[in-house]
Parts: sequence; C-alpha cells; structure tokens
Amino acid sequence: MGKVKRIGVVNQKGGVGKTTTAVNLAAYLAKAGQKVLLVDLDPQVNATSGVGRAAHQHNIYTALMGSGRVQDAVVNVADGLDLLPSSPDLVGASAELLQKPTRLAEVLRPLETHYDLILLDAPPSLGPITINVLTAAEGLIVPVQAEYYALEGIAGLMETIDQVRTSLNPALRLLGVLITMYDPRTLLSQQVESNIRANLGEKVFWTVIPRNVRLAEAPSYGQDISQYAPTSSGAHAYRRLAEEVMRRVQEA
Repeated sequence: MGKVKRIGVVNQKGGVGKTTTAVNLAAYLAKAGQKVLLVDLDPQVNATSGVGRAAHQHNIYTALMGSGRVQDAVVNVADGLDLLPSSPDLVGASAELLQKPTRLAEVLRPLETHYDLILLDAPPSLGPITINVLTAAEGLIVPVQAEYYALEGIAGLMETIDQVRTSLNPALRLLGVLITMYDPRTLLSQQVESNIRANLGEKVFWTVIPRNVRLAEAPSYGQDISQYAPTSSGAHAYRRLAEEVMRRVQEA
C-alpha cells in the first residue's frame, strides 16, 4: 500500500452514512486481502455494535485515558478485520482531549505495524475527538448525503481540515468525498451529484452509495453488508468503493 495508512471517516453532520461507510468499507477492504483495524471513536458505539460487538473493559476510551494498553482493547471481527471498540464513557474524554490534539495518534502508534489500513470512525461533530482524528489521519473520506445542503457542511469541514494541516498534521489529505443515500430515480439526487462533482471534481469518488434498505437493516443484526446481504446494491457499492479507496491510497 501507499503512504496513507490511517484513514478518517469524517463529517460533522449526523445521518450521512458515516458509520455505515466505516463498517462496510472496513469489511470489504479486509475481504480484498488488507489487514484492517476499525477504530470506533463515537460515544454512540454504533460501529462497535454494527459489527456485532459490545464495549468491554478495555476500549478506545481506556486507551486514550491511559488506564489500559491499547493492545488489550483490540478484538477480532473477521479474517483480516479487527475492531478497537468505543464506549459511552468517551463523552467524558472531550475536555481532556481538547488539550491533547495528538493523543489519538500516540495511542495508535503501537498498533501501526500490525495493519495495512486503520479506519477511524469519527463522531458527528467538530469537537476534540474529531480534531484528534484529523491529527492522526493521513487520508480522509467525507460522506455526504445526496441532498441540497450537502455542500454547505463540506465548506466548514474543509476549512477545519486546512487549519489542522497547517498547524498539526501536514500529512493530512483528502482521499475523497463520498455521495451516500443516492436515489437515481429522483431528480434531486441527480442534481445534487452533478452539483457536488461540478464543485469538487476529482475529489469525489466515482462510486456512489445508494439508498438501500439492506444497508439500514444490517447493523441491527450486528453484521456488515457483505454478511447480511452480499448481493444487494449496497454491498456491490461498498465493494466498488473498497477497490477505489485502495487505488487512491496507492496513488497518494
């Protein structure tokens, strides 16, 4: 693989398919032969439960707070795929992380040699945890919903990314913007896609993620889409995205 190893999946807006993307992209990257670590950094613990795991004694919160070794928190999910689970306690980490924007990068360092790719699922905010993700990541994937206000949120995020790149992490780069919840039958989705591509050009992944009921159902069964509905349109889309991400990582 290329120089990009740590990939943040980031958008300060909720409900854009961020965790869905982190979980299913991780699954298909592992199926493509990569050794992948999925790091759940959202106190809502959705990525953790979405792969059928629960927070336990050791998790990303205990690692960040220095009350446990990060190696002890890693759990195996499938061949080639490990998870660093979250905890609701992560809500309490914000104040401390505000003063330590590089803490996540430090915590992940002992794990780096064990993985080809590390996916960081950030919470839906631009708070201290997300700043830590931006400081730790080398590449970013920004999921945006196919709706009229999609570009508004991206502008603020891009400004934050530039600030972090300037002050904390010069290695940070945008791997791509991902259009999610796309319905090809509606004029709205088509117009939004056209608008995003016109504004952001090659920064936008060619793969678009469809609005798909199977993608919405899979987390309630603790499964990624490759397990739950491998022939669905959502599964095909995330498999294509994994291929596109690997190409971009190698070219970065």
